[in-house]
Amino acid sequence: MKIGILKETQKGEKRVSISPGIAKKLTDKGFELIVEDDAGAYSSFKNSDYREAGAKVQKRDVVFKDSQILIKINPFNEEDLKLVNKDHVLISHLYHKSKPELIQKIAAKGASAFSMDAIPRISRAQDMDVLSSQSNLAGYKSVILGAYEMKKIFPLMMTAAGTIKPARVLIYGVGVAGLQAIATAKRLGAMVKATDIRLETKEQVESLGAKFIMVEGANGESESGYAKEASEDYIQRQKEAVNKSLYKADLVITTAGIPGKKSPILITEEQVLNMKNGAVIIDLAAAQGGNCEISMLNKTVTRNGVKVIGTSIAPESVSTNASELYAKNMYNFIKHLTKDTELKWDTEEQITDETLIVHNGIIRK
Repeated sequence: MKIGILKETQKGEKRVSISPGIAKKLTDKGFELIVEDDAGAYSSFKNSDYREAGAKVQKRDVVFKDSQILIKINPFNEEDLKLVNKDHVLISHLYHKSKPELIQKIAAKGASAFSMDAIPRISRAQDMDVLSSQSNLAGYKSVILGAYEMKKIFPLMMTAAGTIKPARVLIYGVGVAGLQAIATAKRLGAMVKATDIRLETKEQVESLGAKFIMVEGANGESESGYAKEASEDYIQRQKEAVNKSLYKADLVITTAGIPGKKSPILITEEQVLNMKNGAVIIDLAAAQGGNCEISMLNKTVTRNGVKVIGTSIAPESVSTNASELYAKNMYNFIKHLTKDTELKWDTEEQITDETLIVHNGIIRK
């Protein structure tokens, strides 16, 4: 079976879905790999690295023409779909619940498509969970980005000229990204508080040395392990509970997302206007609408001295590590889907069933 590795074209994207190390593992298992020219360049992977791993390097149109499986990270776009045919199997993030038009276009091509963002949160799928592996890096990088953008340092510092108080950091959302953000901010010496709709995250927050902000009525874990969508009543109570800390914060990091849906608004423009001058908000949920009302994807918006940075590219900014982790997830997913280098199409199995969004032009999810 021939697997095509496509170069990412989304603005700001620097990752690649398969690293040379994983390419070697796949070719050793008998797969034929065709990698688009310079697909790994922004992750410090050279064409020669892929060739040494046993892959071929070709132009984009040849990758589409000669491959059965086509792999990338971001959703296939209009230009991609022009080259897709009914024999192709696409694997990428699809965000099928929020991008129904894309799914319909893939189905119209008669192709099949698996969505990596639909990997179920079960123990058997942990080594395929790209959302977790990438979010871990995003949480780390968001703190580093915040440190760069702030006009203050993180730790307590005692000098002959006086004492510098530690920075105050507030984290919304205590998933993988939030926990890594807490740990990183604490290591840098900040005073950290966090809030989440899921009460069971309180112990995790406190184990990292941060303070958990309790919100009355919080109990929002879904069966999948992700946070459920909060009610309007809860959102109002959260604002009241968190506002005191929000208005004192030097850095705020928001990470809350609901799979397949628009990100919940956790910080309104009115709240931003009440924050301290010089504060920074890093909104990691900007790609799905943002947790801050005034966030704009890949842009910095300033209101009343508060800098709001809407981003989804934190993993891309450490693209070498991000690509290596994503590639390992993808390798495990491909192993799961195939036997003797051929697709099994076992739709009775949970991981396959939940990730197979379109099969031979028929929309399943």
